[in-house]
Amino acid sequence: MHLPRQLGPLHDLPDTPEAYDAVLADVTEQALARLTPEGNLEHPDCVDDIGDTSLGITSLLALAWQRGKDPRLPETVRRSLAFHLRERVYTEDNPGYPNLKARGSGLPYARYTLAAGAHPIGDWPSTVWALLQAVNLLDLAEGLVEDEQRAELLSMAHGYWRWLTEATFFNPQEAGNQAIGCVVGGLMLARHLPAPDRDAVRRRALRLYEDEIRAHRVRDRGALLPPEHGGAYDNNYGPISLSFLAQAHRISGEEVFAEDGDALARYLDARLPSGGFDNGGPRYSEQHSGFESVLGLRYFSRRIGSDLGRYRGDTRWGRHAVKADGAVDGHFAWMLVWQIQDTTRWHRTPSPTPARHQLRAGTVSVAFDDRMTPSLLEAAGTYYLPAAVNRQHGFGPVTDGFLHCRPMGEVRVRDVRAGGLTAKLVTKPVVGRDHVLRHVRSLYVTDGTSLWTTVALERLPGAPYLLAGLPYATDDGERVRRTAEGAVTAAGELRLTHPEPDGVDYFDARTQGTQEEAAFALAADPRGYGNPDLGWSHLVSSTALEAEPAPGAPQDLHVFAVRYGPAGPFAPSFAHDGSDLTVRTEAFTAVIGEPAGDAHGEPELILRPA
Repeated sequence: MHLPRQLGPLHDLPDTPEAYDAVLADVTEQALARLTPEGNLEHPDCVDDIGDTSLGITSLLALAWQRGKDPRLPETVRRSLAFHLRERVYTEDNPGYPNLKARGSGLPYARYTLAAGAHPIGDWPSTVWALLQAVNLLDLAEGLVEDEQRAELLSMAHGYWRWLTEATFFNPQEAGNQAIGCVVGGLMLARHLPAPDRDAVRRRALRLYEDEIRAHRVRDRGALLPPEHGGAYDNNYGPISLSFLAQAHRISGEEVFAEDGDALARYLDARLPSGGFDNGGPRYSEQHSGFESVLGLRYFSRRIGSDLGRYRGDTRWGRHAVKADGAVDGHFAWMLVWQIQDTTRWHRTPSPTPARHQLRAGTVSVAFDDRMTPSLLEAAGTYYLPAAVNRQHGFGPVTDGFLHCRPMGEVRVRDVRAGGLTAKLVTKPVVGRDHVLRHVRSLYVTDGTSLWTTVALERLPGAPYLLAGLPYATDDGERVRRTAEGAVTAAGELRLTHPEPDGVDYFDARTQGTQEEAAFALAADPRGYGNPDLGWSHLVSSTALEAEPAPGAPQDLHVFAVRYGPAGPFAPSFAHDGSDLTVRTEAFTAVIGEPAGDAHGEPELILRPA
């Protein structure tokens, strides 16, 4: 079973001027064949997200005309714009809309669905999208739209802005991408307004960004991020927010958008493995955006000097939004316009700078969460998620059903490179059920092909084992598919266990279900509105790799040693002199300092290739 939206890396999509002209030529032919006598360019199956779609196609046709001067397009643009102005602009309040601050304002807005009161909750983002389509068309109107029609378009766009910022509460869905998009719309609109409206709208847009978005950022893994549907990051909407930040910086020159985009980009870079797979978020756990992410990933890959384009997008939306039959849909057309207009080139090599929450070399990656526990591990083309035991999730030692990976105190990290090896040592204080403070030292070493992990802690009573991950997906080149296996070797006995009960609280990797489906089944709210991250946290047990302690470990320590990657001899040895722990494998010798660290409390690590 393939994961439906974890497809190809987005930087593999051709982005030459010729490639974009071909995209616009295809859109042109589809639009001319679809155009109704009334001027409607909506897809015949469009019901939801409809309020901006015809106008979006119109903006793409305007861009195509500016680039190619197709004589068929001016009349089509005018007719389709007239259709939107006549049929898709609403000024009477939508019955049931809950987020109005002023009833009966008479200001224009766009509807998520056309029927009055049918689904009004989506009207705010639909109006943001319609504003963005409108300001793009204003940018492209020169020589194409008559003065009277352009004036009506500008008045409508200004009205959209006022409805979004005066008649309603701002960002009612707590969606960072929508909110930043609204700010971008205001900044683009301001350039077309006469003074003093121009200055007032620009000031208002920048103030909204500072007071309503930036002031409410959420911290995760050391980064401050625009909140997305109540969470810090969503792997579908986060890259869309990055695109909005790129456009905001492009058109305004305000450094705050570059700074915040850099922070979001470095965060994404750290959580994203070499293969580009990602999951998690409060809205769509494994549903990746496509072309909507390209602008931000490309723009900020260049700024931070890392290959963000490895992000696996939904390449069915590689160029523009489409319906089930693959035909063009105007929703998100504004992002394709910006993507074509921006001339930034992809940065295609990894950043050489170590990141606290990432270990990456070659085809091996470990992404760490806020507690410096692996959140995603990649080796030999297989992706491992944190396993679950007794409602506890992570990688780490387990004894008497208790997982020792949640820190009780400061987590310290040391990064070392030597002789083609890349290593990270994580020292973490933990407290078990016996309330005794112990220190878990976790060493991760990679040569770019294999990953060696060594976990050591003071002796525990009972029979501990290492929870070493949930094999979840594998990379077959063009797509990512589900799996329940991985190439893993352990110094002690290694087991791949599966939960016995059959129910939504248990995840068996051998089944065809996805993590996303399981997470939504455990969420409190219906699909599309529930929080899959929160739902997944309710998981009781999962498929898990379990490693017994390594033989030959020092008497006063439990040591676990696991290698992810190609098979081969694996017989590590250990020596403990009361403070330092020496680990010898077929690839390296590592000397791990005592838990207390150096004079400043920082972890000590010496790494030598074999």
